Amino acid sequence: MSPSKEITARGLAAEVRSGVRSARSVLEEHLSVIDASEKEIHAFNLVLIEDARAAADVVDAQVAAGDDPGPLAGVPVALKDNICTRGVPTTCSSRILEGWRPPYNATVVDRLVAAGAVVVGKTNLDEFGMGSSTENSAFGVTRNPLDLRKVPGGSSGGSAAAVAAGFTPLALGSDTGGSIRQPAALCGVVGVKPTYGVVSRYGLVAFASSLDQIGPISRTVADSALMLEVIGGHDRRDSTSIPVPAPDLTSVLDRGVEGLRIGIIEELSGDGLEGIAVDVKARLGEAAAALEAAGATVAATSVPSTVYGLSAYYVVAPAEASSNLARYDGVRFGLRIDAPNAGDMNIATRTAGFGDEVKRRIMLGTYALSAGYYDAYYGKSQKVRTLIMNDFARAYEEFDILLSPTAPTTAFPIGEKTSDPMAMYLNDVCTISSNLAGHPSMSVPFGLGNDGMPIGIQVLAPATDEVTMFRVAAVLESTAPAGHPAIGGVA
Repeated sequence: MSPSKEITARGLAAEVRSGVRSARSVLEEHLSVIDASEKEIHAFNLVLIEDARAAADVVDAQVAAGDDPGPLAGVPVALKDNICTRGVPTTCSSRILEGWRPPYNATVVDRLVAAGAVVVGKTNLDEFGMGSSTENSAFGVTRNPLDLRKVPGGSSGGSAAAVAAGFTPLALGSDTGGSIRQPAALCGVVGVKPTYGVVSRYGLVAFASSLDQIGPISRTVADSALMLEVIGGHDRRDSTSIPVPAPDLTSVLDRGVEGLRIGIIEELSGDGLEGIAVDVKARLGEAAAALEAAGATVAATSVPSTVYGLSAYYVVAPAEASSNLARYDGVRFGLRIDAPNAGDMNIATRTAGFGDEVKRRIMLGTYALSAGYYDAYYGKSQKVRTLIMNDFARAYEEFDILLSPTAPTTAFPIGEKTSDPMAMYLNDVCTISSNLAGHPSMSVPFGLGNDGMPIGIQVLAPATDEVTMFRVAAVLESTAPAGHPAIGGVA
């Protein structure tokens, strides 16, 4: 099958709903692409071939009966393997949950199925979402489809790779400190972290509950807009869900940016930030110029406390992970290593079940929450979080939207940073602050680096203003320099 970047989720759904194509034929074409390249990329932990065929047949039966299957009719979708799917192994890429089958669906899964989407499989990730390269999986490394020697980013690297490789037009990821946006940037696709509470977290296996958010990954801004409309909206089963309807996004994509005020965050793009590559800065400057040419006012701005975001995050997130992962004790579900008594069994199970990065973060978090250190570390990090929120609020008094790089560099070689946790953590330096503030942000591909690999521009917006964020993203997409050709997919 010849590669094509013209196949979009919106286009496929329209063809299936009108009867031009069958959901089954769409699925089989994508399964063929998966079969051809999955072994070398390893985007999936599990491909649900027969389940997907049954779901596609249901969609075709609805069309034949004159019913509308929904806005994602027949569109193949991949799910990050930390999103619960009833009766389907959901592992978080961890030995401690290997083979665990949830008795319920996540809310986002129910909403996708109700919209006619066809779930194709569960994608690989850094174990429990802890990583920036998808090298921390118990089930093997995922490779970047654009260069198999390089990482796809993380922790939603399997989902980003699945979309970049043309395995599915859409995928879901989760984002705790950049885990949707950073892999989207490294794989040359669109990735969206919605406002905290816009998408239900019910059925998302928790990493850091005050930071986690589910969001779409796609090849186009319009497809991400459509997917977010489907999965967004209030859910009474999630106590942090915002009681507002899903945002109307697809209707605003052609409004342009005339009159918008856009700020470039100096702390995340200037010479003062360690590690931002020269080619990444160049693409950011070109993105700013493109928006200005389209009618926006663009200027530099300061969000001072973002320089402390990385430090605060790596206290807050491990602390919440330490609490959330305490439930994996060998008693209730998942792996159990038998031992003479409960204490030894618990230790043996967690030692065998968790990988090195998860153990590292559990220990960091437990230490930060311990007596005598709580105020010095966790309490102080929460104060920094408040400072970040306040600084963003001031910036948004002057600007409608903020811009920064998504990742400091293009995709790096597999194995290059695995022995240096601090170097790996720096990959999140541009994305973390949005999670700490709870604000929406997204990565849009914008040209290539000097190595020919994609670069992503991050669009940041105030809470619940996904509409303006997507308007800016659509203009960036339409003005982007020539990027990589599609390397997979169906024609």
